[in-house]
Amino acid sequence: MNHAHPILSCRQSIDFERRLLGGVEAHEWDAMNRAGRSLGRAILRDYREIGPIAESLHILALLGTGHNAGDALIACEEILQCHPGTQIFLLFVFGPKGLKPLTRRCFDNLLRTGGESIKTISWTQREIPEAEGVLFPICIDGILGMQFRPPIRPPGDAVVEWINKLRNVRMRAAVDLPSGVGDSCAQKSFRADFTYATGIAKEPLFDPANAPSVGRVRYLDIGFFESDLAEERKNFILQPSVLDPLRGLRPPQTDKRSYGHLFILGGSRSMPGAILMAVRAALKSGVGLLTAFVPESVAAQFAAVAPEAMWVPWPETPEGGLALEGFHLLEKKISRATAILVGPGMGPEKETRTLIDRVVKEILLPIVLDADALQPEIVNSAASRPSSAGSVVLTPHMGEFNRISESGKTDFDESELIKFCRKNQAITILKGSFTRICDGSRIMVSPFGGPLLARGGSGDILSGLVGSRVAPPLTNPFKAACQAVAWHGLAADALAREEGPTAVTTTDVLPYLSAVLRNE
Repeated sequence: MNHAHPILSCRQSIDFERRLLGGVEAHEWDAMNRAGRSLGRAILRDYREIGPIAESLHILALLGTGHNAGDALIACEEILQCHPGTQIFLLFVFGPKGLKPLTRRCFDNLLRTGGESIKTISWTQREIPEAEGVLFPICIDGILGMQFRPPIRPPGDAVVEWINKLRNVRMRAAVDLPSGVGDSCAQKSFRADFTYATGIAKEPLFDPANAPSVGRVRYLDIGFFESDLAEERKNFILQPSVLDPLRGLRPPQTDKRSYGHLFILGGSRSMPGAILMAVRAALKSGVGLLTAFVPESVAAQFAAVAPEAMWVPWPETPEGGLALEGFHLLEKKISRATAILVGPGMGPEKETRTLIDRVVKEILLPIVLDADALQPEIVNSAASRPSSAGSVVLTPHMGEFNRISESGKTDFDESELIKFCRKNQAITILKGSFTRICDGSRIMVSPFGGPLLARGGSGDILSGLVGSRVAPPLTNPFKAACQAVAWHGLAADALAREEGPTAVTTTDVLPYLSAVLRNE
């Protein structure tokens, strides 16, 4: 799959690299250079979430003796080439004498390139206080890699404890794995803001137990899986290339019906904003036609805000939800639809739930269930639809997933997700710091988005994107779900790099949907 690469254990990753590179120094050197240069560029790109990079940038690199240190040294060289005023402090945790040959080569190259910009410091009482007096916008952890076996030997353990407490570091970046994290993990580990998986995404990065050390994950594709050595796996990490079908020119012999007619059913008098955000997202993502069924008290206002949609006023319950009596409005128009999204902002009223259940049972189009539609009895009804019915896509966060799966588990469990999707014959988008898309046999992990999306309404934007991607005729619903998740996350990343992750609103992400397709 060119839009997703397998996630491997550390042991599997080591074996894979040995088979791929064959122990040939020239191949290993080429891979190290691709990894290191990609790493340097990625660090600079992600630092933009904090702000512009000063001309007098200081970098602290924590280095072991292996190839992770080599990647870090090449990354430093790449950053130095982009920002010639950079000062780089190299701390060889176990001393520079035991460097592996290729790592020594990286060190020598950096010294030649950087000259007086490079300062080597050691773990002594004389030199570390000097480093402590410097503001380090970036600290790179290249101490230990995927061959690590606990515990961290001295003085590495002390260095990790020291750097985790150091206040004058703005961004902590780990190479491949944070030092101390692996198939077996140490009690102490480097605490990264970003971990950059070079070449292969390793399983420990996605273990919830390691989340405080891993931070956010960036996968750096350096061409490993262009070869026939790629293995069939169950877990994959999404690539931005999943959006390639949406890039470039649309076919000239198409019209609005080619891109689907999405129906959206949702909203309530007490929560009107959710349905409007879902509609705006679907419209922005290129759906051909969109009809929204909303409470009659808000339909006229929404039509003024988003005139591109067709707004159908729906009779309300006394509390302002969608009344069951309005079902005939949907029945009358349903022959025009290619997919339906149900749930944003509908509220928990019993009558509204009855309405949703009827929609699920009687409207056999591809259906996306979000928010208040994610109830156990409604999911059960969706699972009992005839085999000829369209696909079912569910969009829960972890709390909603626990409710509909009735598993009782609070943390992500891979086997529970797979079992749930198989039992209910559904595609599930499990939202979280890593959003996972599962069809009962595969799990795609999205590393895109980050904490910028930790705000009300992000799920409504995503549901609109999912509905829009599912709506075109003959769509592969699993791929459509993956596209929606990746698109949403990449747009959020682009917004964060432009305006920071805090002082933005949920709908600020919408203009960046086009930017992602044109610039990535």
